[in-house]
Amino acid sequence: MIAFALRRVIQAIGVMLAVGVIAFSMFRFAGDPVSQIVSIDTLAAERAEVRKSLGLDDPILVQFGRYFANAAQFKFGVSYQFRQPVSSLLKERMPATLELATCATIFALVFGILMGVYSALRRDSILAKLFQAVSLIGISLPTFLIGILLIYLFAVILGWLPSYGRGDVVRIGWWTTGLLTVSGLKALVMPAITLGLFQMTLIMRLVRAEMLEVLRTDYIRFARARGLTTRAIHFGHALKNTLVPVITVAGLQFGSVIAFAIITETVFQWPGMGLLFVQAIQNVDIPIMAAYLLVVSVIFVTINLIVDILYTIVDPRLRSTISRQA
Repeated sequence: MIAFALRRVIQAIGVMLAVGVIAFSMFRFAGDPVSQIVSIDTLAAERAEVRKSLGLDDPILVQFGRYFANAAQFKFGVSYQFRQPVSSLLKERMPATLELATCATIFALVFGILMGVYSALRRDSILAKLFQAVSLIGISLPTFLIGILLIYLFAVILGWLPSYGRGDVVRIGWWTTGLLTVSGLKALVMPAITLGLFQMTLIMRLVRAEMLEVLRTDYIRFARARGLTTRAIHFGHALKNTLVPVITVAGLQFGSVIAFAIITETVFQWPGMGLLFVQAIQNVDIPIMAAYLLVVSVIFVTINLIVDILYTIVDPRLRSTISRQA
């Protein structure tokens, strides 16, 4: 088990090194950083001074090593647009993105599992067919269209929810949260549903398919033969084994939710890292773009590592396979 975890950690470090090379390359091939900092009429001598102060005259290997050393300390340079350290900008925007992603994932897990279990146990009912139709809609419609439709219905026509922003927030240390205010909760509803709808439909279809497969296995027949109640069979045996692959999908999808919250944050003007990344693209703010790529990669790799370890804990078959390989 320890050897398996160490192998996964080494693989994670390799992935981060590869991502770091890509992020560093953005500074080399996405234009001259000096041109983004100074004005057009800046003298050549002043440009050379700025280039020297940024360390752009150093050999590439030296720049690469310095970039990695700074990135390991979460130092990503200064934003061309905001003239502030990128790390402070990400620190300011990260709570909004993580709060939105967490709420969207909880929404997707709770409703996805409930709808998937019901659709498997009552697959011929009208409500189960309705859930199937909702899942098709959730997978087919693009995220931005779902957001616009929700805004039109609940903000424009009904006037129940705000159409943009995060509402009032409460600061707890460096963390800001809207979960403790009424306006913050209202502002969170539509973005969380928009972001979590695709994941909800994916989890629902996965749970339904796995549940139907598990209910056909021999040990479920043996459980019925032993006289166990239907409730114990469905929720004590079938659902428990159904949730094993759901753990993997939910963990990986959480990383996807954070990475692809860009569209949702743009539609609802949610002040998170995704909206900051979009603004960086519009202004060719390479330090923010590179830092966002690294931060999201760290989140992805960390979640993937945790999911792999949890998977071995939950599934004894995989644990025995790893033991034999070791």
